[in-house]
Amino acid sequence: MESYQIHQLEQMTGIKAHTIRIWEKRYGIIQPDRTDTNRRSYSEAQVRKLLNVSTLLSAGQKISKIASLSEDELNSLIEEQSDSNVADSICAGYINDLVKSMLDFNEPAFEKIFSAATTRLGIYDAMVNVIYPFLNKVGVLWNISRTAPIQEHFASCIIKRKLMSATDGLMPASKRNKKFLLFLPPDEWHEVGLLFANYMIRSKGYETIYLGQNVPIENVEKVIPAVRPKYLLLFYLNMRPVSEVEEQITQLSKADEKITMFVAGNPELFPVNKHKLKNTIFLTGASSLLNFL
Repeated sequence: MESYQIHQLEQMTGIKAHTIRIWEKRYGIIQPDRTDTNRRSYSEAQVRKLLNVSTLLSAGQKISKIASLSEDELNSLIEEQSDSNVADSICAGYINDLVKSMLDFNEPAFEKIFSAATTRLGIYDAMVNVIYPFLNKVGVLWNISRTAPIQEHFASCIIKRKLMSATDGLMPASKRNKKFLLFLPPDEWHEVGLLFANYMIRSKGYETIYLGQNVPIENVEKVIPAVRPKYLLLFYLNMRPVSEVEEQITQLSKADEKITMFVAGNPELFPVNKHKLKNTIFLTGASSLLNFL
């Protein structure tokens, strides 16, 4: 069974390590094991409990009340809270439930939570307010243990499948004169953002050509004359020299000077003098793409 150190617990739950220690002493809310060197060690069950505590705190519950609850009472209160009309607490609950089902590799539970979030909030708001924050929280797991990447892949594959299914259910493109070409450049593999962008663009009636992950720039150059897109959209997420990003964007712009390029991802990778790149728009989030559409 996986175990976690207190700084990892802090990252996953959003509760400060100092606060966790106080709650342990004052309320006995969880009782960690100790390593041979007397360091705190927490089980997955304790992680799940603190995720539930975090959900209830975000909904306005007091820690003194939460600490007095039995396990069954805590779970019942979580279920009641899911019916709350407070948007932030709803999203926090969905996020924590997704983390718990991911830790258990519980696909039916994960799909049920995803469906509940998208049904209640709609695809766009669910992605922005639940799925993206969930993926950010999961990001800390990459540094926790050798199993963390497997858990992240498990969750990402379900999300990608759901986005593909939602996109397939959209009406055929009505704006064929405004075609988008979407791809991830070399050494980029995280596809959720690109799939969401594809869904957003298609939902507004635009035609898209989706090339997927790790596409060589030279291949995109060859595709452009064949399909004649009006727009390109690509993501940069993995760390690399900013000069490499600028060089690739410049190379693509030469393939067709009339194309408008949308570049999204990690702002740290955006060129400092990005205003000098012709016909290139750097997106700061999903809302900036939506505003254009």
